[in-house]
Amino acid sequence: MAKAKTIYYCQNCGAQYAKWQGQCTSCKSWNTIVEEVVSKPKERVWSDSNLSLEQQLKPKVSRINDISYEDEERVVTPDLELNRVLGGGIVKGSLILLGGEPGIGKSTLLLQLCLQLQLSSLYVSGEESSKQIKMRAQRIEKTNENCFILSDISTQNIFNQIKKIKPELVIIDSIQTLRTDLIESVPGSISQIRACTAELITFAKETHTPVILVGHINKEGHLAGPKILEHMVDTVLQFEGDQNFLYRIVRVKKNRFGPTHELGIYEMKSNGLKQILNPSKILISNHNHHLSGTSIAASIEGVRPLMVEIQALVSSAVYGTPQRSSTGYNAKRLNMILAVLEKRAGFKLGAKDVFLNITGGISIDDPAIDLAVVAAILSSSHDIILENNNCFAAEVGLAGEIRPVPRLEQRISEADKLGFEKIFISKFTKISTKPYNIEIIKLSSVSDLIEHLFN
Repeated sequence: MAKAKTIYYCQNCGAQYAKWQGQCTSCKSWNTIVEEVVSKPKERVWSDSNLSLEQQLKPKVSRINDISYEDEERVVTPDLELNRVLGGGIVKGSLILLGGEPGIGKSTLLLQLCLQLQLSSLYVSGEESSKQIKMRAQRIEKTNENCFILSDISTQNIFNQIKKIKPELVIIDSIQTLRTDLIESVPGSISQIRACTAELITFAKETHTPVILVGHINKEGHLAGPKILEHMVDTVLQFEGDQNFLYRIVRVKKNRFGPTHELGIYEMKSNGLKQILNPSKILISNHNHHLSGTSIAASIEGVRPLMVEIQALVSSAVYGTPQRSSTGYNAKRLNMILAVLEKRAGFKLGAKDVFLNITGGISIDDPAIDLAVVAAILSSSHDIILENNNCFAAEVGLAGEIRPVPRLEQRISEADKLGFEKIFISKFTKISTKPYNIEIIKLSSVSDLIEHLFN
């Protein structure tokens, strides 16, 4: 009997080694290299063709001008937020990977999608029993006679059921639990994840059936398993949110059939996830309270304008070293803004504790909220209440200058629609002469902002 061939894989990045070692030289992770038995599969798990394997894999060469092209056929779902994130709907034959924290609502979102779609769908769960999925479906309070549930981890059994019911949508929860008999390793290993994903890609492309995979994440917040998993699929979605907050965000990390800057916003309720079509009204719902250290920023995520509330708290440092803490905002950028205020505007914040928070539990990377952060910090430092009908949309540079931001007219229109009376922008911005009901105030430096707000 031939000796089984073994290869050592890094569970974090998928790098291969001939022998075990403590640290992966590729990703620098410790104790992530495991031994796996390598067996080359001689046949495919999924096969729905009369052609031989060699004929199916035989490459064909075509001139680029001879290739016919048509727009991708999409499945438009009742979930408008998911449609926006995917670029207009689920592309038939595509493979979508959805990752997120445990308990964030991935399974609820996908089961809700199966129950809402008037299509034949197969929900495969390797983590829960059919009764547990039924309990969740009763909580969602939706039903669909064409929604089929399968609790199994074997790809052979899954494909046998697919051939019987011929679903129009397949959901795998999760890819880390699947295993194929053609690979001699445990579920969740590098070999199993790669082989199972390859078979699902073959099935999706040959039958034009969309497949959605649920992916686990590691302690660093990245998708678990080999990095090649993200390269193999067509779309990668990240489901984010804090379990202490009600709101959930779906972000696009990769999309071969649409934009990569979109996001969808949901609210977690007892009966499932509710779409938030106008998140600005929710994120600034408490802006009428007269409190210092609060400002409103006109941000943009994807193609959607968002009015977010910035809260700052500045107090004297009780201990020797001042604290700098931010939630939903880049901590390094906060330190940069504090240095600009001390160097360019003369505010002595070096001995102050500064805490910054973006309400709603969301994270914003848009530089346009810099000016709102400055306004909130100065308001809390001097304990002066800002007018609740003001909003801000500009970036702050290292020299203390107020820099322009892209798509400003869309930000102004959103602020105008929500009833704000003033918006502070950069003096160097070029905008159209379109009349607005909101007053536009142009600033050139942080000193101009201080003069307008605290004079």
